[in-house]
Amino acid sequence: MTRVSFHFNVPQRLVYACRLLRKATRQNARIAVTGEARQLAELDRALWSFEPTEFIPHVLLRDGQALPERLRDTPVCLMPTPVGAPHHDVLLNLGAQPPAGFESFERLIEIVSTDEADRAAARARWKHYAARGYAIDKHEVEA
Repeated sequence: MTRVSFHFNVPQRLVYACRLLRKATRQNARIAVTGEARQLAELDRALWSFEPTEFIPHVLLRDGQALPERLRDTPVCLMPTPVGAPHHDVLLNLGAQPPAGFESFERLIEIVSTDEADRAAARARWKHYAARGYAIDKHEVEA
């Protein structure tokens, strides 16, 4: 069963996502990131400029775009929907809704900012996962 984790009180979601992806790739994890196209484009730009001395290998896919075979080993895949992801280790959800197909991943991570609208959407996602019997880990992020 998918392990679900919520990271609460994140001051800057994109910066936190970059740190999380850096940590995961250092541990040789493979991550699919899902969310709205605008969010994924912002994360793509942030990953290129996050650390001037290191690179977090990633690929950005547009809606309906297939991952080219030569990029299958890329550890971070940014995609509007995780259905058809090249790997199913970790799914990072930046979207407001529970992602379709999340149950095929070993782990799901939700990042929740201090914004009230974001917190309300996160409560709805939490209820969605809990109603389906998923155990949920809660992490309070220290500013």
